[in-house]
Amino acid sequence: MRKLITATLLATLMAGSALADTKLKLVEVITSPERTETLKSIVAKFEAANPGTTVDIISLPWGEAFQKFATMVSAGEIPDVMEMPDTWLSLYANNGMLESLEPYLAKWEHTEGLTERALELGRDVNDTAYMLPYGFYLRAMFYNKKLLSEAGVSEPPKTMDDFVKASEAVSKLPGKSGYCLRGGPGGLNGWVMFGATMAGDNKFFNEDGTSTMNSEGWVKGLTWVIDLYKKGLAPKDSVNWGFNEIVAGFYSGTCAFLDQDPDALIAIAQRMKPEDFGVTTMPKGPSGKAFTTIGFAGWSMLSASQNKDLSWKLIETLEGPEGNIEWNKRTGALPVHKSAEKDPFYASPQFKGWFDELADKDVVLTVMPTYLEEFAFFKDSLAIKTTQEALLGDITPEELADQWAEYLTKAQQKYLANKK
Repeated sequence: MRKLITATLLATLMAGSALADTKLKLVEVITSPERTETLKSIVAKFEAANPGTTVDIISLPWGEAFQKFATMVSAGEIPDVMEMPDTWLSLYANNGMLESLEPYLAKWEHTEGLTERALELGRDVNDTAYMLPYGFYLRAMFYNKKLLSEAGVSEPPKTMDDFVKASEAVSKLPGKSGYCLRGGPGGLNGWVMFGATMAGDNKFFNEDGTSTMNSEGWVKGLTWVIDLYKKGLAPKDSVNWGFNEIVAGFYSGTCAFLDQDPDALIAIAQRMKPEDFGVTTMPKGPSGKAFTTIGFAGWSMLSASQNKDLSWKLIETLEGPEGNIEWNKRTGALPVHKSAEKDPFYASPQFKGWFDELADKDVVLTVMPTYLEEFAFFKDSLAIKTTQEALLGDITPEELADQWAEYLTKAQQKYLANKK
């Protein structure tokens, strides 16, 4: 009898122990080795503070992340927490897959310390925080001082005309090009920035929901990018380049200019001396203005999660001031906490270009229409296919603009109809 009680007690204790062990699944989609190692470090602190809970980190390569995550979802492999790019937010929030973070933010001690922009962008869909941004991605222009000097260019370009002239001068050097064009995954930002800057306007839609993308101004801007490539001012194989390729193209000295977010600083600062490169504001167009994109990414909780309170604790660890600043120092985004402005790290000269943009009234921050459910497919599939066709001469700039306008008009008009 005594043995039976002992065995029963032991079995009960073992069962209780098994029940206490919880595994959370976290998916990251903007992936690099440095980012993954930083994520593991922060997650380890969460696991230490929550004994019995482990986090399974699934890293999807960014160039294939949209398709791979969609495949995971269709197979029922839904994580508890995921890294949410701004361009995906509307798609998954409107499909009911994301949990509102509003009840958690209402009680969180650090909510008041978030920048207004963070809360505004996190509530991009239905004024509900289906994602808490961890940082902002603002484009500025990297320039290689040594290459410009060799090409006889005395200063970084201030206007689009200056940019073309400087690119032409650098491209005359053996094996060198002016601009690191991102013709592959993630390239839409460059097309939008240069397109809007040449057009002098970043308006995407008319009041009736019709897209402006095939207007005279936008066609002029898209043609400008295509001509840049066709004139040989960007490397020939850059038609396929993604993030890693353009950054490598810059730090290797293949091309003199790179428009990128602060996250590119990680690899560049490791491989170039501070005195050999600089970061300046994006060049201004005929209107005297530059239109630079600002994007964001953050963490979302999936509504299918069976461990929502623990999932929020994980997001708390990632998004609290300590975790958020550690993450952004390693990933290069601009932090979402007001307290980060006092950190000496962000006072370094390397961040000057981005802060100059934020202070320049002639630099217009441009948020792409990520609220559209169809925007994720547009950015990660349709835009890549059509811009590559245009660069290679398979379609004209006008045909490119017409395809974009047709797709975006349908998406916007559907959005407007659903709001009525």
